[in-house]
Amino acid sequence: MRYLITGTAGFIGFHLARRLLDAGHFVVGFDGMTPYYDVALKEARHAALARSNGFKAVIGQLEDRAALEQAAALAKPDVIIHLAAQAGVRYSLDNPRSYVDSNLVGSFNIIDLARHLQPKHLMLASTSSVYGANEKVPFAESDKADEPLTIYAATKKATELMAHSYAHLFKVPTTAFRFFTVYGPWGRPDMALFKFVRAITAGEPIDIYGEGRMRRDFTYVDDLIEGILRLSAVPPAEDNRLTDAPVADTLSQQGPFRVVNIGGGQPVALMRFVEIVEETLGCKAIRNMLPMQKGDVPQTYAAPDLLLALTGFKPDIPLEEGVPAFVDWYRSFYR
Repeated sequence: MRYLITGTAGFIGFHLARRLLDAGHFVVGFDGMTPYYDVALKEARHAALARSNGFKAVIGQLEDRAALEQAAALAKPDVIIHLAAQAGVRYSLDNPRSYVDSNLVGSFNIIDLARHLQPKHLMLASTSSVYGANEKVPFAESDKADEPLTIYAATKKATELMAHSYAHLFKVPTTAFRFFTVYGPWGRPDMALFKFVRAITAGEPIDIYGEGRMRRDFTYVDDLIEGILRLSAVPPAEDNRLTDAPVADTLSQQGPFRVVNIGGGQPVALMRFVEIVEETLGCKAIRNMLPMQKGDVPQTYAAPDLLLALTGFKPDIPLEEGVPAFVDWYRSFYR
């Protein structure tokens, strides 16, 4: 099959593209190479993908409709998977406009492009952050998600809403999938695992927010990619609406649109996460305990029932396996 994937120089897009290329598919990757973090890491990811003859890269910003149309003409995609975004909860406090430009204007461009291309499936990355500080756990897709705590979360929920309206109007089968604290090899330098490993290795203190009382539903990247690929084979349509399953289907009554969590439903205490990192590195961290940051939530906790009912799969790789895999990559990549 032929895929157009945005964000292939990013953490998740890289892993997804590599998995598809290994399976013999053709992938056009679109990425802006923004300096939000080390561009050399992004270039290394693209260089690894470029070893396959089935990969072609187009460099451009999501706000640049002409660049997107160039990528689409090259891809002639059966499936579009939109992963590119301005990421990061905390950075959204410092530079909110970048989230509007990328996550609102850029995502609209992708959704509107799909209207004209009419792919078999449009897939959009969303986030557990849309649940805000919901006290009802685990977070189910049918739960209220109208009180975002950051502009990042707000732009992701807005992307879901724009996509729903287009699915209703133009009938492009669309799935929005919500991620839960993804980690693994080739991860982003602004994420906790990367920051912890780098600091502990250098003998520097690590910042632990919320006095370590937070919990996160960590998802190893290979599990996330498996979930995306399995969902890609189930485009929203009336003939795959779940009617007998013991879980509410989020397939819209107004069009071929569905929201699905990709998370294992096994939250882990932040301090246990720190302990696993310490055990893997073989040394103790210097712990700098700090209060909760603005925009942070006390816990994330996925209800994986809809994903399981649709695909027969849910993430289950534990931190005890995933953290060592990251550390092995980190030590190899940074020597």
